[in-house]
Order: sequence, then C-alpha cells, then structure tokens
Amino acid sequence: MKKAVTNWGNYPIMESEEITFRTIGELKSQLNTDKAVIARGNGRCYGDASLSEVTVNTLKYDKITAFDTETGVITCQAGVTLDQLLDVIVPKGWFLPVTPGTKFVTIGGMVASDVHGKNHHVDGAFSRHVLELDLLTGSGDIVTCSASHLPELLEATCGGMGLTGIILSVRFQLKPIETSYIAQHRIKAPNLEALLELFETHKDVTYSVAWIDCLQKGDAFGRSILLMGEHAKAAQVAGGDPLKLPRKKSIRFPFNLPSWVLNTFTVRAFNWVYYNKALHKDKHSIISYDTFFYPLDSVLHWNRGYGKNGFVQYQFVIPIENKQGLIDILKRISDKGWGSFLAVLKVFGEQKGGIQFPMEGYTLALDFPVREGLFPFLEELDQLVLSYGGRIYLSKDARMSAETYRSGYNGAAEHFSKLLHQYNPEQKFRSVQSARLAITRS
Repeated sequence: MKKAVTNWGNYPIMESEEITFRTIGELKSQLNTDKAVIARGNGRCYGDASLSEVTVNTLKYDKITAFDTETGVITCQAGVTLDQLLDVIVPKGWFLPVTPGTKFVTIGGMVASDVHGKNHHVDGAFSRHVLELDLLTGSGDIVTCSASHLPELLEATCGGMGLTGIILSVRFQLKPIETSYIAQHRIKAPNLEALLELFETHKDVTYSVAWIDCLQKGDAFGRSILLMGEHAKAAQVAGGDPLKLPRKKSIRFPFNLPSWVLNTFTVRAFNWVYYNKALHKDKHSIISYDTFFYPLDSVLHWNRGYGKNGFVQYQFVIPIENKQGLIDILKRISDKGWGSFLAVLKVFGEQKGGIQFPMEGYTLALDFPVREGLFPFLEELDQLVLSYGGRIYLSKDARMSAETYRSGYNGAAEHFSKLLHQYNPEQKFRSVQSARLAITRS
C-alpha cells in the first residue's frame, strides 16, 4: 500500500510503497521488484535522499547485538536510533564518537549520511569510527565490508546515501566518558571576524559550534555565540551518579504555523532575543549532554514551525583558506533579508576522501521556509559556493542541480559513480535525489 512520505523538512512529499521488516528473511522476500528502492530510517534527513518508489523502513530492525563494555566496541542493527543507544551506553561510561544535532536518527542513516558533529576538526566524521558493516546488495547477497575487506565498498557506503545497498548492521568504536555532563564554555562574538579568531584560538577544544545572526550589517555583521565543550570529569560534577541519564522532558509543537509568521521582522526579533539573553560575554557551566548536543530535541515536531509548505536546510562547506567566501555568502543572505532562525557555523578538519561532504574549512547550515523565489536564490548561493571551491551536503539537499553536484564533488563524484556501477549495476537502489543529480537513472 502506498503512503505519503516526507522527511524532516516536509518538502518534498511523495507517494511510496513502504516495506518494514524484523528479519533478513522478511526483507529479502519483499525486495523482488523492478521498482526503485531506497532504505529510510527515522526520516531526519531534510531532502529527498530517502524517498523512492519503494521505501524500506528500517525502524523495526533495531537490536543492539553486541556491546563490549570494556573496549567500547558495539554492534547494532541499522534501525537503532541514537536515543535508544545513549540509554544503554552512557550509564556504562561510553558516548558516541560523533553525533549530529539530533538523537532521533538511526545508525544506518548515520552511515549513509556520514554524519559529522561539533568535533569534526578533532575526531572526523562518523565513518572514521566504523569498524565494519553488513550490507544487502542489489544481487541479494549480504557482504561484510571493513578497512581490510572490500574497503572501497565501505568508502562508497559511508556518505553514499543508501545507493550501494541496504545497511543491515554496523560495528563501531565508542568514546569513553566519566560523566553524562559537558563542561561548556560560551563566548559572545560581536562580529564574524571576532568569531573566526575565536575558532582559531580554541581550535584544540573537542566540541565547538556557533550560532550566527545572519541579518546584521555594519560593525555587528555576523555577530555570534560560540559554544564549546568537553566531556566533564567526575571531579567537576557534584554529588550523585555522574553517569546518570538526563531527565527526558519535551514539549510538542502542536500545528503548522501560518506562512506569514516567518518573515524578516520575526527572524530579526528572534535573533535579537537569542543574542542578548546571553547576559555575560564569557561563561562557563556544567550542563547535561542533552542540553549541549540536542537542544531542539526537547521541542517535538519543531519542523512545523516553518509552515505547511515545509523548509529546506541549506548546508555548504568552503575551504579554510577561502574565508572571504564565507563573508560574501553571509552578506548575500543579509542583503536578501532571508536570515534563518537557525544559522550554525562549524569548522571541519581534514578531508577523509570518497563522496564524504566535509573538507577542511567552514560549514554553514541555514533553514529557509519554502516560498516563491527561494530556489533561484539558492541557485545564486550555489554559484558562490562553487566559485570558492565548496560543495553542498547531500543529506540536507532537496533541490540542487546535477551540474552543481558534479562541480562540487568533482573527481569524487566520478569515482562514486564507478563504484556504484560495480556494486549496484542494475541500479536497484535509487532515490528521487539520485535521479535528480543524475547519479542513477530516473
């Protein structure tokens, strides 16, 4: 039976046949189809990468199958979500090696998107910590790939947006912790130049991310709040169990806001409040990992705030030496007056290779509600990003052109296509995105 499927941006929406499974046998028995197939986890990517004629929902394939509490090596099925995983590993003194800004994503989705976090400049992307994974290929075979066995298939699967096959299980290395808390250091930066200097000064801090006010001009252009953190030591946490899980609390966004609510005035007002509520320019505090890594997860269905037309998240990266490109792009956004409530800047470390998004440079992510004129404007930004040697994140993409994809990923796109020809020759696994970007046929 077909159902309407969309991802976190609520754009686009399409009809798809959904497959669910609890065992490999159930999965294989349902894949005898000539239609396009793609795996989908919890639907937290923003665009159309996990949309297809047939969608394989992995959420019922959700068991942790092995966990060595001495070494921190864990194996779990692809449908396990981070919130399920954290409840198990944190009380045992372990944490995720890399985490995105939400814990409501699956391990399979983490691999397919090769997620990065606030610590990429130190620890790289999630793929750096994957020891091996099991993959169901288009031929129906299950293969195990690792750095020593089928390394090219592992490389193509990490960041490959599900096009090499259906990820079944992942074995990866966790990070040891003494507490479930983060020692946070927050600094207000009066402008973009000051922020970039702060990033450089504190480049050895494990976690760092900045919120940017995209609508400011003049001396306050790019004013920001930089958040940095380290896993707190036991001696920094007073009383009780230092590995106690944070109390889960949430509120629910009840309905889609009318589109007129999101305008330059309301974004400017929000930015003013957010920047000025931080009363102290420089502040240290001990907070839960939930508060530091997943602040938006406490607002269920916050995506409804962008209205029934949905939104797209635009995330790009440009090389570290092209700081002027970041300035020019932010000025273009400021001049347009389409600033985002959530404009997040991070610094990436060295590029790993393959089809992975990160390169050593600056990455900025912004949310834009879908409206008239948005896509032509984003095409203008695409050209600016490309002119400075950058590229767009596939996991956040819902609209870039095949030409922009090939230009941004350059040789990596060609190499990825060759690997897909080898491991997905019949193009059984393909998505709306892969067809749009001419990675696969329509």
